[in-house]
Amino acid sequence: MQSKKNIIGNGLFLAAVFALTVYGVFHGEDLEAMMEAIRGVNKAKLIPGVGLVFFFIWGESVILWYMMRSFGIRLKKRICFLFSSVGFFFSCITPSASGGQPMQIYYMKKEKIPIPFATVILMVVTITYKLVLVVTGLGILLFGREIRERYLGEVLPVFYLGVLLNVFCVALMTVLVFHPVLAEIILTKGMGLLERIRLMRRKEERRRKLQEAMKVYRETAAYLEKHRRVIFWVILITFAQRLALFAVTWVVYLAFGLSGTAVWDVILLQAVISVSVDMLPLPGGMGISEALFLRIFPTVFQGMLLPGMVISRGLGYYSQLLISAMFTVAAQIYYTLRREQGEQ
Repeated sequence: MQSKKNIIGNGLFLAAVFALTVYGVFHGEDLEAMMEAIRGVNKAKLIPGVGLVFFFIWGESVILWYMMRSFGIRLKKRICFLFSSVGFFFSCITPSASGGQPMQIYYMKKEKIPIPFATVILMVVTITYKLVLVVTGLGILLFGREIRERYLGEVLPVFYLGVLLNVFCVALMTVLVFHPVLAEIILTKGMGLLERIRLMRRKEERRRKLQEAMKVYRETAAYLEKHRRVIFWVILITFAQRLALFAVTWVVYLAFGLSGTAVWDVILLQAVISVSVDMLPLPGGMGISEALFLRIFPTVFQGMLLPGMVISRGLGYYSQLLISAMFTVAAQIYYTLRREQGEQ
């Protein structure tokens, strides 16, 4: 598991970003009016939003369960849901979602799942997750002219940057997976150049880790080639996952009794935020997500913009954090009790 130092560091970083976000969003705002608007929202209509967030987490557990079966690993779906929850929780609280997959591998080891299998499965999940964002971003870029002109305005540069970074990330992973020999040559020569010009110290450990990483990419390429049908269904489930999370904002829109904006406009605008912040080194896109919401949705939420943002982010991110945290605790308790029973 992560060292105590890393956990403390991530906790402090998360707290600092959260404090800055709260200050940046609410400084100078009429908080009493905002709370009054939030108290007046139709709470019953927000319940489907929680369901959508739960579906988002559950969707990855289905993907994990489905892909593990392709390796001949048969686990109960509830165990895969624990893996999914662990991944989302640590992704939510670490910069660039960097802590999710290492912690998933940690818990998968408790089920005696070989690390190479776990790594390949999670690599495919990452690739398809990024691919869905790229397709969504490029779709808005190529076919969403009306949405861009009506709603985005000053945030277009941030959106373009988000699309560019995601395209670069997917392109890089594609090269690493489907051209591993070429990628290894490029990375090895690049590392050697940095060492020669003294920007990087020569370390055999670093070269060993590079070779291990390239082995993972070769295994991933072999898996993708052999299990195309599996990948097709993984992509479909991932699209459904992302759509469910984007639709949380539409649920909030309806809960305020608002009308006049098409459901797909709201969903795609929320997709713009996700594409824009996904590659940024902030836990859950905290801070920038709130800022983008306040600049994209004024004509949609009208006088309910700030309370709409609070509830939308509360459901889309903080309830995701809470749900995944609960099941992460459940996972820790489950495996602790199982270990103690095994020792008896």
